[in-house]
Amino acid sequence: MRANELPPVPGSVHSRKRLGRGNASGQGTYAGRGIKGQKSRSGPDLRIHFEGGQNPLVRALSRKRGFHNKFRVEYEPINVAALNKLPAGSTVSTESLREAGIAKSRLMPVKILGDGELTVKLTLDVDKVSAGARVKIEAAGGTATERVQSKVKKTSERRSTVVAGADEEEEEVRSESAAEAPAEATEPEAKAQTPRPRRTRAKAESEDEPSSEE
Repeated sequence: MRANELPPVPGSVHSRKRLGRGNASGQGTYAGRGIKGQKSRSGPDLRIHFEGGQNPLVRALSRKRGFHNKFRVEYEPINVAALNKLPAGSTVSTESLREAGIAKSRLMPVKILGDGELTVKLTLDVDKVSAGARVKIEAAGGTATERVQSKVKKTSERRSTVVAGADEEEEEVRSESAAEAPAEATEPEAKAQTPRPRRTRAKAESEDEPSSEE
C-alpha cells in the first residue's frame, strides 16, 4: 500500500454543500446568507479590521503610535573617546564640555557613555555617567561624579534615616518612662492599694440573714 492509497478517516470528509440551487436542494432561496445586508451581497469586502467604512484603527495608528513620557529627561550622549581632546589631570564639568565644543547643546544635560577608549586621566563632574564609562574612567586613573542621583537611592536613604530616627525616639521614651516609674511598693502598701472586690446587693443580703441552723 502506498501513501496515495490510504483512505481518509471515516467522517473526516464531507461532500460540499450546493448553495442556491433551488428550494428542492434544501439550501435555496437565501442560501444561508440571511435577508439583505452587506453580507448577503456578492463579493462583500469584509477583511480583517473592517470597521464599517470609517477610518480603521490600523490606518489611524500612524498618529496614535507610541507613548510619550512627559517626565523623561533627555541627555546629550558623549562617549569617553571624545574626552581624549582634554588635557590630562583636568576637571571636566558640563560647562567645560560646552566651552570645549564637545557638548553641542546649551540646555540638555550631559551623559557620558562608554564607547571608545580613554587614555587621559580626568576628574569628571557631570550630570550622568554610565556604568561602562565609569569603569574606563577609573581604569585610566580618573574619577567620575554624578550630579543627578537616582530616586531609588534617595528613597532608601530617606527611609533608613526615618527608621533610625524612630528607633532613637523609642529609646528616649523608654528611658524617660523607666526614670519616672516609682519604686516598687512594699507588701503592706501593695495590699492597701489593692481594691477590694465589690459586693453585690443579693450577696450582701444573703450574708446578713441569720442561718436556719442557728
